[in-house]
Amino acid sequence: MPASRRKLAALTTVGAIPLALTALSATPAAAHGTLGDPASRVAACYAEGAESPTSAACKAAVAEGGPQALYDWNGIRDGEAAGKHQENIPDGKLCSANSDEFKGMDLARDDWPATKVSAGSYTFKYKVTAQHKGTFNLYMTKQSYDASKPLKWSDLDMENPVATKTDPTASGGYYTFSGKLPDRTGRQLIYGIWQRSDSPEAFYSCSDVTYGGASTAAATTKEASEPTDQQIAADADKSTVDHSGMDMGDHTNAPAAQGGSENLAETGGDSTTPYIAMGGAAALAIGAAGLFASMRRRAAGGRHVR
Repeated sequence: MPASRRKLAALTTVGAIPLALTALSATPAAAHGTLGDPASRVAACYAEGAESPTSAACKAAVAEGGPQALYDWNGIRDGEAAGKHQENIPDGKLCSANSDEFKGMDLARDDWPATKVSAGSYTFKYKVTAQHKGTFNLYMTKQSYDASKPLKWSDLDMENPVATKTDPTASGGYYTFSGKLPDRTGRQLIYGIWQRSDSPEAFYSCSDVTYGGASTAAATTKEASEPTDQQIAADADKSTVDHSGMDMGDHTNAPAAQGGSENLAETGGDSTTPYIAMGGAAALAIGAAGLFASMRRRAAGGRHVR
């Protein structure tokens, strides 16, 4: 084997492995979504601006956990939930799903941006960036809920979800489904759980709402809104979760998204899929190293024969 070819083989081998490892380390986590209507805390705060939100509650959330949580607005999850929501998430940590990154969402305050609602039918919209098969369950707090205290599981009316939907079809960037809000007064909260059926993974959201009636907080609270698609697109490079599956068109028969991200609701893929793919890249690099080493041994053996 000529010296020039041996040098090229060595360089290719050495270069392939770092590239594969770099790709592995740079692979972002899969993105999924959050309640857009009524807007969740993380969505409402992100809409105000991750670096400099305007409401007191969102400022406090950023001071507590930093702005990255807002850039990662669609990533509040538990990858090993498997339906064990109450077992895995302790009281006081419901809005962060017990994630240190999102701990600012757990602050006990009665001034979070909120959506004005009333009892009766309600159309919920879940802003989705990666589709998965699974079931949505949304729960309202009991009338006795005190927003100035940490949210506990016992604060939620778990026996009577305000909405339940399995495998909805996404359209226009949302899962849309109907529910019914119970009679309440003052400040309340809607807790969303989206449990995948093709993976143990589940996603969580807290949406603050205010009913009419005697409530100082309801009168002074900033109206919650969700981030625009333009804002999300502009900040995509600041997020640590993958937005490549985001498609604002009709997802019913959507092909694989640009960049290789597929509709996981159809493929049955889970949050490990990108890492498996990158693991394959690393394996190819290692295989290439072995191949070049074998070629070098054969070349050396040939010289000994001669």
